[in-house]
Amino acid sequence: MDIIPFVHEGLGNSSYLVGLGNGDAVLMDPDRTAARYFRAAEERGWRIVAAFETHIHADFVTGATEVIDAASAPVYISHEAPMAYPHKGLKHGDRTRLDGAEVEVIASPGHTPEHVSYVLRTGEGPPALFSGGALTAGAAARTDLVAPELTEPLTRAQFRTIRGAFNALPDETLLLPTHGGGSFCTAGSAGERTSTLGRERASNPLLLYEDEDEFTRWFPTTFPAVPAYFSRMRDVNQSGPRLRRDIPMPRPLAPDEFREAAKDALVLDVRQVEEYARGHIPSSLSDAFRSSYATWLGWLVPLGTPLLFVLGRAPLDTVIDESLLIGHERFAGFLEGGVEAWEVAGLPLKTLSIIDSRAAREMLSDGATPIDVREPDEFGGGHVPGALHVPLGRLQQELDRLPRDRPLVAYCGHGERSTTASSILERNGFADVRNLEGGMDAWRATGQRVAV
Repeated sequence: MDIIPFVHEGLGNSSYLVGLGNGDAVLMDPDRTAARYFRAAEERGWRIVAAFETHIHADFVTGATEVIDAASAPVYISHEAPMAYPHKGLKHGDRTRLDGAEVEVIASPGHTPEHVSYVLRTGEGPPALFSGGALTAGAAARTDLVAPELTEPLTRAQFRTIRGAFNALPDETLLLPTHGGGSFCTAGSAGERTSTLGRERASNPLLLYEDEDEFTRWFPTTFPAVPAYFSRMRDVNQSGPRLRRDIPMPRPLAPDEFREAAKDALVLDVRQVEEYARGHIPSSLSDAFRSSYATWLGWLVPLGTPLLFVLGRAPLDTVIDESLLIGHERFAGFLEGGVEAWEVAGLPLKTLSIIDSRAAREMLSDGATPIDVREPDEFGGGHVPGALHVPLGRLQQELDRLPRDRPLVAYCGHGERSTTASSILERNGFADVRNLEGGMDAWRATGQRVAV
């Protein structure tokens, strides 16, 4: 078999296009950016004949409906998954025969109740295990995304899955998970994105636990924060997302039109930090277009919010694809001519003050408050002395913790998240906000004192 991974670095996920050796191909856990799968298949002379879903995804919109539409191919998923779109339900032990291959279903609940894994065999080489989040390279996926009352039973199910579900497979079995390093779905010490069962049996720290009760107490303590949009993705995926072709693309708007549209929409500035700082539309939200763009858009902006884009050099089609990937579909327009056209039209701009570590130290000595918007594990690994810790994903909900009678110095790891934080603070009336250039990395590099 010929396996082509498609990795989304920001979401930390992989999907797979698998050539079966006879011109047919299958997809494993495809996401909504489905055109790339069909391009890759066409380049190789392959025909996509089926798609398999390991579980109902919480972190991205499925590409299943796109596959059904473009390839007229069946989508397979657990029979326990109540999907509203056409699909074929599979049970543990079922074997789907394809021309030149066989796919066996292994029930592997834990990450979700309906989770299954797929063993693909072609008769040549080792079998391939597409494990979703049941077992990942050096880790496994979290068990708290469905409902609070299900976290304990799902954690127990995950324990039994990782210790027993795949025991009949040989060590040389290729392990090809959906979740990996960088995914908010993954817990534990994720390293490589792929592995073998033999390597995981020898080194995965989760397999060190032999007592189910001990594992059940410990495993949930390793989970990272949950992006806000996760709670809505299962419903989107169960109902069957709209096709991309049916979602209107944003149209170009002249500055006056854009200003008028902004009365009923959110202005989303996807330019890089330095461009945003030099001049931006008042009350716009900064989310620099990078690998984690979609995660923060989903976390900070409620689904259904009309979006107006300030693009800069970011390609419109790619920005839209990334926005669609986490469920945003209401695109009100984009600023034709960018901020330069806005300025030529005589419309107001604001700036963000970016300061280096030495200037920040002086401001803090004079009474400014440092705001650390990183995640708890980052904060625990060292922070600016006296910093108020408010992770970016919770900032909008915890603004009342922040002083308004003194300057604020926002920082993160490098500078992108703190720029987003600064834009949120500006939108909410904080008058004197500075952004620490280079974030905590620069603070350390210049020899400033670090608290732990």
